Amino acid sequence: MANRAASFCFLSCVIVLCLSSVSAVTDDRQDKQVYVVYMGSLPSRVEYTPMSHHMSILQEVTGESSNDGRLVRSYKRSFNGFAARLTPTERERMAKIEGVVSVFPSKKLQIHTTTSWDFMGLKEGKNTKRNLAVESDTIIGVLDTGIWPESESFSDKGFGPPPKKWKGVCSGGANFTCNNKLIGARDYTREGARDSQGHGTHTASTVAGNAVAGASFFGIGNGTARGGVPASRIAAYKVCDSTGCTSEAILSAFDDAIADGVDLISISLGGDDDEASKYEKDTIAIGAFHAMAKGILTVHSGGNSGPNPASVLSVAPWMLTVAASTTNRGFVSKVVLGNGKTLVGKSVNTFDLKGKNYPLVYGEFVEEPEVKGKILVSGYSVSSEIAVASIIKDYLDYASVKPRPLSALSQDDFDYLVSYVNSTKSPQGTVLKTESIYNQIANKVISFSSRGPNTVAVDLLKTQRLIVMQPDITAPGVEILAAYSPLAPPSTDNSDQRHVKYSVLSGTSMSCPHVAGVAAYVKTFHPQWSPSAIQSAIMTTAWPMNASGTGVASTEFAYGAGHVDPIAALNPGLVYELDKADHIAFLCGLNYTSQTLKLISGEAVTCTGKTLPRNLNYPSMSAKLPGSDSSFTVTFNRTVTNLGTPNSTYKSKIVLNHGSKLSVKVSPSVLSMKSVNEKQAFTVTVTGSGLDPNLPSSANLIWSDGTHNVRSPIVVYTDGY
Repeated sequence: MANRAASFCFLSCVIVLCLSSVSAVTDDRQDKQVYVVYMGSLPSRVEYTPMSHHMSILQEVTGESSNDGRLVRSYKRSFNGFAARLTPTERERMAKIEGVVSVFPSKKLQIHTTTSWDFMGLKEGKNTKRNLAVESDTIIGVLDTGIWPESESFSDKGFGPPPKKWKGVCSGGANFTCNNKLIGARDYTREGARDSQGHGTHTASTVAGNAVAGASFFGIGNGTARGGVPASRIAAYKVCDSTGCTSEAILSAFDDAIADGVDLISISLGGDDDEASKYEKDTIAIGAFHAMAKGILTVHSGGNSGPNPASVLSVAPWMLTVAASTTNRGFVSKVVLGNGKTLVGKSVNTFDLKGKNYPLVYGEFVEEPEVKGKILVSGYSVSSEIAVASIIKDYLDYASVKPRPLSALSQDDFDYLVSYVNSTKSPQGTVLKTESIYNQIANKVISFSSRGPNTVAVDLLKTQRLIVMQPDITAPGVEILAAYSPLAPPSTDNSDQRHVKYSVLSGTSMSCPHVAGVAAYVKTFHPQWSPSAIQSAIMTTAWPMNASGTGVASTEFAYGAGHVDPIAALNPGLVYELDKADHIAFLCGLNYTSQTLKLISGEAVTCTGKTLPRNLNYPSMSAKLPGSDSSFTVTFNRTVTNLGTPNSTYKSKIVLNHGSKLSVKVSPSVLSMKSVNEKQAFTVTVTGSGLDPNLPSSANLIWSDGTHNVRSPIVVYTDGY
């Protein structure tokens, strides 16, 4: 999300790209700002030395013989460029140097914050099929707030030496040691790679942590905490400190991770912009493009800006973008009243009042002496430091960790409680310690999860406009228990003095490593599959989901293709494949100039012909129409590759959703695959009229051979979103 940038040219080409920055990294004392100077692909000349070239360019621009304190970092392993402190005048001068493509400010991005694996069908131990030899050779790169290396989740007991392909280092700073599980660490913050916030430790253990029995948060959620691929290796890249994550650090981490030899990248962070950035101004998209070109899939959190439509900021189709949804387990903190009534609230409340009743006092502005020794009932989402406990109205739809006894009630239960307090002479009650409940309503996209549609991938030349339907997939991201840093308070209250090894967090930051774990799991069985094949397998085998409410935010633009299904993704039957050339053709179809294409691909590209963006060979299909009254016809061209069995016949089936009245035709309607890896093309034609301006019209295309059901969502909607 947020602005990311980069571009790759051949030979000594340099890029400098200007972004509209929300919170730029500056040096006020010298009126200088950190800019990323992106220089494209590394030249193939043996005599070329990136660092020398970077320094000479910097000296030419600044006029200084010594650039001490100017050069922030060099990108010299997977692509070319550097970050430097420049004045506005120097930035302009840099942009005019021959061969320069773009210069842009380094921005601050933000982090997005285990029965979940059982819930998805990936059972512990021998209950799940695994290819342990390949899993142990799989390396997950995690770009985040660092990692707590001493956590039991990252113990190397039973692990052999790192894979021979590993080219990274352990550069975590003082008193930081890697091992055969945590095989590498790099720091881009000058703090060391040790995690002081807990976020990076949590995400790393979710994707690939060891199975740790008896893990809990003060007894809450007790069980075995583990990652999706516990036998795999982890490389931690610390790009965030307590103030955020700079885009120049993120791009540097991509540069290193690609060259280090990681197999997959998980990145749970993004910007706080009001809208998605264009690809050429998006450093995560640019880094992920180069990862994709080297066969590395990037899995990215969709963001926590929901439920508003078009709030998803991870919009590049060469990344797998993840929404957050619930599982069948929830954490509740019950309120027992003096009249015997029990109200079920939400909170990760570790405090036990031992069933003792306390007087209840209700008020929005209650003086501290009035609540001492009592339980405060308040409509505000704050807790009292003086009261024994607090009972508030639930403004969230999930439980979060609190530093004091608290329960958050639904509107109806809160209204009942207020009525009880006001109508009872001496109202009393107690708040119970949090307990786990199961079989709650699962598979619901949580309110904070950012929604589509993607507002960047638009076909500007047509009255019918494509928007790639991100997020792509949803996964567990609510009330997730995983490893944590003992240095970080377990709640958002800095006065919280507790120290824990495992904690509960919610966010697309938590759902992202679940999907990264699934992608790695699939790759352990199919090491030769491309990033797009893995992404397609995950999307087309997802559990179908239904709209959980009214409006666009509850439909496919909330959950994408559906809920990830790890086991089914191993055997998708057919996949929609894409490579670097396909993505470049897609960008050409968006009317990108050769100069702009350099910013993303890092190469000199000439667009030939015109490929409609909606014909990108993506596993989902989506089109935006200019109005709801007129009739329309939209066509999508797609090609599938047979990764199932030879001599198989797939028949197409259309299932309409949400009361849709679309007419969908598939031609040909039957695909006969004689061999594995055979490709066949087809066309989907969607017609209709009188679209609902408040709700997308959608359908599912399902290709089935009797064993595999390859499902792709089709969404058509109007300018109303």
